Amino acid sequence: MWPAGWEAPAGVESPSIACTARSRVRQKLIAFENVSLDGYYVDRHGEMTWAKDDNDAEFNAFASENAKGDGTLVFGRVTYELMAGFWPTPQARQLLPVVAEGMNRARKLVFSRTMSHAAWSNTTVVKSDLAAEMRRLKREPGHGLAILGSGSLVAQLAPHGVIDEYQLVLNPTALGAGRTLFDGLKERLNLKLTNSRVFKNGKIFLAYAPSP
Repeated sequence: MWPAGWEAPAGVESPSIACTARSRVRQKLIAFENVSLDGYYVDRHGEMTWAKDDNDAEFNAFASENAKGDGTLVFGRVTYELMAGFWPTPQARQLLPVVAEGMNRARKLVFSRTMSHAAWSNTTVVKSDLAAEMRRLKREPGHGLAILGSGSLVAQLAPHGVIDEYQLVLNPTALGAGRTLFDGLKERLNLKLTNSRVFKNGKIFLAYAPSP
């Protein structure tokens, strides 16, 4: 799945990450996450496969339209390894060809202190301080930065006010256990709803911006 707004999907107004002249001057950072009804982004086994819905034409069209964007994708090591194990495969290209092409083409950053090399195309391993590096990248020209999955990165960055938008896909699934998106958050994070869309398969797209 790909974050919304780099090119506006049909039926959804462009969120604040939209690729405009302004975003090319100062990149915005979004966090795109699938979450369950009971608030988890991974299940008790650390898996995200429960969020897939490959047979839903409406939602797949939404994902495919978003995949035409040109932003930079940001991962932690665990999510990177899950993504790198799927999107370059023939199965991914058969099920979601447009999304697979976008994922494989995109510039990708993986934050890891243990990885020395990343085999997936267009991937750079970053070992520097996460918050400082994201602030630096946001000052560079570009088409936007998006964290996909990688809830640990979201939890680390949220207290620093680095994330400009949270895009959540609420799935009609209860997991019972797993990890919540803001594990370890020590202070309340107030958000305001900026966009939403309900899909026929029961999923709900929600976009939030930090609220003062």
